[in-house]
Amino acid sequence: MSVVTEKRLKDRSGSKCEISGSDENLVVYLVEPKTDDIPENCILITKTLKDQIENPETTNANDWRSLSDSMWNENLPVQIVSWRMHARLKNNDMLEMMYLDEDALEWAKATGEADDDEGKIVHKDSNGNILKDGDSVVLVKDLDVKGATFTAKRGAAVHNIKLVWDDANLIEGRVESQTIFILTQYVKKTK
Repeated sequence: MSVVTEKRLKDRSGSKCEISGSDENLVVYLVEPKTDDIPENCILITKTLKDQIENPETTNANDWRSLSDSMWNENLPVQIVSWRMHARLKNNDMLEMMYLDEDALEWAKATGEADDDEGKIVHKDSNGNILKDGDSVVLVKDLDVKGATFTAKRGAAVHNIKLVWDDANLIEGRVESQTIFILTQYVKKTK
């Protein structure tokens, strides 16, 4: 994340988490599927809450008590995260109270947080491990790269992957200094 973005977020929030109001362990969180780390796409949040957003199985509803306040925040990325967490926590009465215009609602729904688990897009590697943005993977097969003059070799590491948010079978990553799309069935998540 850029230092300028972090400073602007701290100025915007008074150096407090924009969800909980805490002033400890603050980090910048880029609200998916946005990719530009500008303040209009980010929030300042505690590391604990960021970890819970990224790892839904660790969600502790007690840590999200402030959602009823943050959902009224004037900054759209804060509203988006509040909407998603209300959806995850099944706070349907709060979701009904929130108003997001059509574009904002599309952004909020982009991660599938409000979908039933059956309809949710989940990216899994060749071993069935769930992949997340920023993970590192290795190729499990030599891959011919369309439009390029090289073959991505088995065992090649791909760091800081990006999930293709509307297709569970695709990720994006850099191999030999080129950004390529890779089928998830040909990668294995590394720890």
